[in-house]
Amino acid sequence: MTNRRRGPEGARACRVTGAAAALLLAGCAGRGAGPDPARLLSGPPPSSLSAFNFFDDAAADTALMPRPRVEGYSLVNALFSDHAVKDRHVYLPPGSAIGYREDGVLEFPVGSAILKTFSLAPDLRDPSRGARRIETRVLVRRADGWVAWPYVWNAAQTDATYAPVGARRSWQVLDPAGTPLKIAWSVPNQNQCKTCHQSGDAIAPLGPTARNLNRMRVAQTGAGVTTPETLNQLDDWTHRGLLVGAPRAAAAPRVPEAFDADAPLETRARAWLDVNCAHCHQRDGSASNSGLYLGWSEKAGTALGYAKRPVAAGRGAGEGLFVIEPGHPDRSIMIHRMASTEPGVAMPELGRSVVDPQGVALISAWIAGLGV
Repeated sequence: MTNRRRGPEGARACRVTGAAAALLLAGCAGRGAGPDPARLLSGPPPSSLSAFNFFDDAAADTALMPRPRVEGYSLVNALFSDHAVKDRHVYLPPGSAIGYREDGVLEFPVGSAILKTFSLAPDLRDPSRGARRIETRVLVRRADGWVAWPYVWNAAQTDATYAPVGARRSWQVLDPAGTPLKIAWSVPNQNQCKTCHQSGDAIAPLGPTARNLNRMRVAQTGAGVTTPETLNQLDDWTHRGLLVGAPRAAAAPRVPEAFDADAPLETRARAWLDVNCAHCHQRDGSASNSGLYLGWSEKAGTALGYAKRPVAAGRGAGEGLFVIEPGHPDRSIMIHRMASTEPGVAMPELGRSVVDPQGVALISAWIAGLGV
């Protein structure tokens, strides 16, 4: 096994040979041909999602079936996106693997792709029943960095079309409490993709960090496996050659599930802020000029919002004086903006048209306990 430094970020593309390569392709026999690596490395995006060959032919009311070298994965915590269900997949080119990083997004090799498909069900009390795919976002790692391509699904649910200017969809659903809820879904255009995925002057993935992948899940069925096993995702990826350089999952970082009442309130709140806010509110993110940094590793203090006055006051501040007024969520600008859907006030600015009631309740409870 050899490591090569490639691309402007110095990501390592790790060669996998022998048994590890065989494990990488386990379970793929009998499925359709996988993606064409050359197509991902150069040229414009194809006009349809199916042209990538990431999945078998799609049909309504059926799950997406990944093709060879396309791996499903899940996160400990996910960004709230109007109650949508998200199916996540990663494609790795032949003979490559993901490089481990203890902090930040894992090091994906050149030629890899990360896919996220959003679906909404008519009744959010049963989010898998009757769900309709809305869009699939594709991030591709090229030699000069990442590119982002949005695809919008057709009414027949058989394919998705490249939509560089984005799209808008209106959905009438029942919320998790059974109350009618109108969702004004907005598919981001390519410029908006960079707003959330900005890392300095480049685009970068958000979710697949070691701490957010370190969880138990049903392993992808492989050759000779008749019953799916529940395994730790990081350990499973290492065992099958998808990930190199990682310690055992027990020694890797992990965040708690944000809504696990058995975990400490502070760590749950910080985990929620990390995945919902820190993609912009970080030192090289699109909101770096705010001086508000909400990442997992940020220390408690003014930069995290404690008794911090906003950089630019206005409607977004409401009647609050501080981003977080310890002990007083009702007077904290953070809660004011989380609980709003008004353009220019609502935070996050992109990616939602309705309020996340669980998120508001969690962060409110955390702020109420600060300084007590």
